[in-house]
Amino acid sequence: MDWLNYHHLFYFWTTAKEGSINKASKKLGIGQPTISTLIKTLEESLEQNLFDRKNRSLVLTEVGKVVFDYASQIFALGNELLEVVKDGTFSQRVHVQFGVLDSVPKHLVQSLILAAQKAGPCLISILEGEEEYLFRELQAHRVDLVISNFPPSIGDKKQFFSRFLAKHSVAIYGAKKFQPLKRKFPFSLQGQPVIMPSLHSKFRHDLNHFFRTNNINVDTIIETQDTSIQKLLGIQGMGLVPLPEFAGAELVKEKKLFKLGTLQKVTEDFWLVSSPRKFQNPIARNLMENFNWKA
Repeated sequence: MDWLNYHHLFYFWTTAKEGSINKASKKLGIGQPTISTLIKTLEESLEQNLFDRKNRSLVLTEVGKVVFDYASQIFALGNELLEVVKDGTFSQRVHVQFGVLDSVPKHLVQSLILAAQKAGPCLISILEGEEEYLFRELQAHRVDLVISNFPPSIGDKKQFFSRFLAKHSVAIYGAKKFQPLKRKFPFSLQGQPVIMPSLHSKFRHDLNHFFRTNNINVDTIIETQDTSIQKLLGIQGMGLVPLPEFAGAELVKEKKLFKLGTLQKVTEDFWLVSSPRKFQNPIARNLMENFNWKA
């Protein structure tokens, strides 16, 4: 049976993380020749080159990138093991990590967290960011699930699994001073200030398409992917806000915002996305199979 030498793996991982053998040597307090020898031994045992050595610099090969990603998970799991043992919590908590787009409603994130806790004892980490970053982290197995408002593109079908969660109609909301715009909606939106989602989102493109096909020119004054910021600015009367109707319902009830009208054939959809891996996180697998969300 082949055995993986974790000391050798750790020296390789540290070198890749630090960017050079010299920096790794200072970090580990070990001589550079020793580190070079141990990395060479690891490469020989794997029968693969992990670094391309160019102009005295080290660049990870494609295999090296894969090994680095696995090593990152291995040492993160080791740190988690130490924390559990030190805490004396032997309930076998599963560490599950969610990637969340800024535009995803916090209510959806809360529902997923509650579902994860019901699925079994777990430690939950939330990573927020933009789609490209989160899907990259998901593919590298540094995130277990991503909550998104669009599925991965067709070209990524082999790299990701996606599960449709919900479709919600979209309405335009505004402060009290905008209430007269209810009349002749949506054409009353002509020239009005709007706080839009950022251009890289599918939701923004759907909104642009609606306004373009209806010959409505709105005045985009602010772009943000964070719905919380959209709501706050909308409440202050800075502009109109397009939101899924469930997201605006509570603010309407509290009379902080007023619904001007629903945009026909414009919806915001939500998806749960995972990536194939040899050892599935049991909590993540349970959620992919069973999680249902009703706003």
